[in-house]
Amino acid sequence: MPDRPRLILGSGSPRRRDLLAQLGITADAIRPPEIDETPRRAELPRPYCVRLAAEKARAVEAGPDDVVLSADTTVAMGRRIMGKPADADEAAAFLRALSGRRHRVVTAVAVRRGGRLWQRDVVTQVKMKPLSDAEITAYIATGDWRGKAGGYGIQGPAGAFVPWINGSFPAVVGLPLAETAGLLRAAGYPVLETLAEVAA
Repeated sequence: MPDRPRLILGSGSPRRRDLLAQLGITADAIRPPEIDETPRRAELPRPYCVRLAAEKARAVEAGPDDVVLSADTTVAMGRRIMGKPADADEAAAFLRALSGRRHRVVTAVAVRRGGRLWQRDVVTQVKMKPLSDAEITAYIATGDWRGKAGGYGIQGPAGAFVPWINGSFPAVVGLPLAETAGLLRAAGYPVLETLAEVAA
């Protein structure tokens, strides 16, 4: 579609690229922005996640008619923000804290075109089964925890640790598809037409 605006994905996450592909969308460019992801003093998980998604979208270099898509995913245990673990020890500590308990996964999406910004956020409840030290050690050894909020990825081996969720599975992976499609359409990106191209 020659009149389709360029789509720039403001994320280096391969999981988000895979989820976009389910909508038949391939970004024209991938430009993960460099921003400070440090939570502000007393900042709660949901506002934190929403703020980061917006800051990422605004930080991406784009033309005036390009569509920029950015997102942020945060694991929340009460008021505690569990971002991407710095190392294996922190990832294991996250898993021990989540073991046998429910937590929330917040994913915020921001779409920018020119000076306009569209946003949505999705909160999913996730229950993790009680984890043994052996299970945590084995999972950490896979390296799958790297770059994942809360120190785990539900779409990988850690899926065996999650018997129940209430909400959006793709949001837990990193991008809520229904909400993302709605934001892209609002910004003038032809999601339905893209799907038709894939089906053809």
